Amino acid sequence: MDHAVFDGWQSITGQRISNGGKWIMYVVKPQEGDACLVITDTKNTTKVQIPRADTARFSSDGKFAVFQIRPFFKDTRQAKIKKKKQSEFPKDTLGFISLSTQNIIKIPSVRNFKIAESANVIAYLSAADTIKKPSPGDTSKKAIKETTAPSTQDGADLTVKQLAGTITHTFKYVTDYQVSKNGKLVAFAVTAPVRQKQFTSGLYVFDVDKNAVKAISKVRGNYHNITIDDAGRQIAFAAEKNPEKALIKPFKLYYYNITRDSATVIAAEGLETMPDKWAVSGDGKIYFSKSGTNLFFGTAPIPKPADTTIVDFEVARLDIWNYKDDYLQPQQLKNLQKELKRSYLAIIRPEDPTSKQVQLGSKAIPEVFVAENKDARYVLALTDTGARVQSQWEGDTKQQAILIDTKSGNKRLINQGVKASYRISPDGQYVIWFNFADQQWYSYQIMTGAKTNLTKSIGTKMGDELNDVPNYAQNYGLAGWTKDDKAVLIYDRYDIWSIDPATGEATNFTNGIGRKNKLIIRYDITDPEQKFIPTKQPMWLLAQDEETKQWGYFVKKPESKSPPEKVTWGKYSYGDLTRAKKAAIYIYTKANYESSPDLYVSTDLKKETKLSSINLQQAQYNWGTAELVHWTTPKGYKSTGILYKPEDFDVNKKYPMVVYFYEKLSEGLYNYLPPAPTPSRLPISFFVSNGYLVFAPDISYETGHPGASAVEFINSGVESLKKNSWVDGAHIGIQGQSWGGYQVAYLVTQTNMYAAAWAGAPVANMTSAYGGIRWESGVNRQFQYEKTQSRIGATLWEKPELYIENSPLFQLPKVQTPVMIMSNDADGAVPWYQGIEMFTALRRLGKPVWLLQYNGEAHNLVQRQNRKDITIREQQYFDHFLKGAPMPVWMAKGVPAADKGKDWGFELVK
Repeated sequence: MDHAVFDGWQSITGQRISNGGKWIMYVVKPQEGDACLVITDTKNTTKVQIPRADTARFSSDGKFAVFQIRPFFKDTRQAKIKKKKQSEFPKDTLGFISLSTQNIIKIPSVRNFKIAESANVIAYLSAADTIKKPSPGDTSKKAIKETTAPSTQDGADLTVKQLAGTITHTFKYVTDYQVSKNGKLVAFAVTAPVRQKQFTSGLYVFDVDKNAVKAISKVRGNYHNITIDDAGRQIAFAAEKNPEKALIKPFKLYYYNITRDSATVIAAEGLETMPDKWAVSGDGKIYFSKSGTNLFFGTAPIPKPADTTIVDFEVARLDIWNYKDDYLQPQQLKNLQKELKRSYLAIIRPEDPTSKQVQLGSKAIPEVFVAENKDARYVLALTDTGARVQSQWEGDTKQQAILIDTKSGNKRLINQGVKASYRISPDGQYVIWFNFADQQWYSYQIMTGAKTNLTKSIGTKMGDELNDVPNYAQNYGLAGWTKDDKAVLIYDRYDIWSIDPATGEATNFTNGIGRKNKLIIRYDITDPEQKFIPTKQPMWLLAQDEETKQWGYFVKKPESKSPPEKVTWGKYSYGDLTRAKKAAIYIYTKANYESSPDLYVSTDLKKETKLSSINLQQAQYNWGTAELVHWTTPKGYKSTGILYKPEDFDVNKKYPMVVYFYEKLSEGLYNYLPPAPTPSRLPISFFVSNGYLVFAPDISYETGHPGASAVEFINSGVESLKKNSWVDGAHIGIQGQSWGGYQVAYLVTQTNMYAAAWAGAPVANMTSAYGGIRWESGVNRQFQYEKTQSRIGATLWEKPELYIENSPLFQLPKVQTPVMIMSNDADGAVPWYQGIEMFTALRRLGKPVWLLQYNGEAHNLVQRQNRKDITIREQQYFDHFLKGAPMPVWMAKGVPAADKGKDWGFELVK
């Protein structure tokens, strides 16, 4: 296998099944190039292929499919090469197909579409120039102005059509739109050019059945977050109609009912119940409850206008750090756009004449969670106000949990100063939480105020039994709730417990078969829109054998007391199990290391029909196999790893081996690993195809000694494999990225058993990295060392010897292994100077070392051209040291800065 194979390697995306279960769609997508939409019946006998189609949906009755056809990849590529303006790029085409006749209609130059949830009504918006929104980290004055006083832009053509008919209705200059679930209404905002008089800007409603359009709010402005209630009778939206050059543009909340003539303002700055100097947020989500009684929206303080008298070159530009700040300056700046758009939840009951706005969220209580039943009386609010500074070293914070009455705004304290993960039940009757300190689940009954420990009588740990970081163990999560909040289903390590949230009465829903057989059992939700666990449908339980790593499904009805019934089991992994809404027909993917994730359909997961056959070209290449290996470490720990072998493996030959590691990987034994340009990890299937063994050992850690733990597990696993005659013990390399990169850097200071090492984004010096910044988020790195992955478990001042012991930098004179480092100058997780510290130290010591610095690149490479580049270099590097291949020029001589962008140094030195 060579590097030319990557672009054409395929994957399945966008799979859907029609409501009645008759039709299935999926997209076959190459890594680079043109995708293809496939629509087929359940027998896979009637199949339609639509080149370049993507983003597809079925109509509610399953008679039509709608999709967007992307431009040819080659055309988009040429537009980039020619540096065309975005408006000059090739545009998407809308397509819809009648599944009975297979007749396809195409509409050119379409930006997006929306289809009614329960009717054959579609609306689509033509392509048009758009105003580029500021990036999340943009702190420029221009970006801040665009966020606080958004520009208006002229709209494009909106077309509304009933899929079964031929009549279309087109509306000019539309910027945003929404289709009601029942397909009877289309609400849309119009922003017409200022100088023309034929069209009036405003918010319009089109009645599809009556073929009538009505303006419900006029005047040019910004109309945001149009929403229609489930019944299709009420519309709400945020709008601002301020002068275009206004420095601040507060929004107002408008409400319309189909019995009225126009929309009216029901929440705005200056109204009685709006907080002082606050207004409706143009960025906050607006939505009705299912009954349509409650209307939720966002509010926010009105920002300060920009001071237009300031002369930029006459004022200082600086960031002022204060020890009392809740968040460090880098984090504040990184989140600036997010904070400018932050809104605080409020509620109003627009059809109740006595109802007024009730403010639920505030600066002091920023997080508010609404139950799935949005008609519930109470919402859950969380705040860590006053405890945020500690997140610098704790990683998380202690929170107050508060109930807020949506009618009165009154607050009721549930918990104060507890580290916990909270949830409100779907019907809004309970709040439950996992207390990290005592590792128990609790419930709070909203009606009575009663608190109940739900898991103390179970006698099983509910937190991670294998936790090896110096922090509280995480919980295993929830499977969900049954209807009316009757029971909550909670995971332990293996099983599922059904617990009455009122009394704490618990039964083992999976009848203990998980723990008894070491099966990790989890509920696989087959309907992504499901609000609670349906009592009349079987629950599909995805399980993995903890020892063999095999996967399978069990099935059980929610009200049954019998043990789950095994349905299927084997050496495969499963994904995306989805049920048709109106039929017991399922689609899913199935794969293992040797078989691509193809799509299947079945009624019972026993008798199945294979729908796709991607990557047939794999048969042309030397692929590979994956198997578990086991060994005992020097301290007596039982450990596991995956050994990948070439397909043409010969026990009589010797093979070079690359060891790749990151925490624990063995549960992925049956994952398919497509050959692809790497973000900086080891592209396992590519190396295996090229005659390498690849070993991926699991690692467990001892607090305070992460480096020694890596030595304990990795080196002993390698020594165990070296006992096999087919392992070339003199030609073994190691490769790791991020935390794995750190361990590579540490390992080469402890042993000379490796012929080559590749460290991606490593930390070389924990003493300097400890106080650094994760620039992608702006947070400080101290919590990593004290509480999470770096696993020191103490501050730099409490245990300086542990930071030095675990820092490769202080032991680099012992290194005898050639080392390759990747450290990118836009790394947002590991300070890139860590790679520089390691490189310059090894260079000073006269050790063979190279450093790859991808310009403007992240912790893991994002740009595909860079991924392709590093994959070539990774192969050349290991081929040289492990196979004796000639060095490439970039390793042997380097590439001078003067030749940057002209010569990449890939040629081999002869």
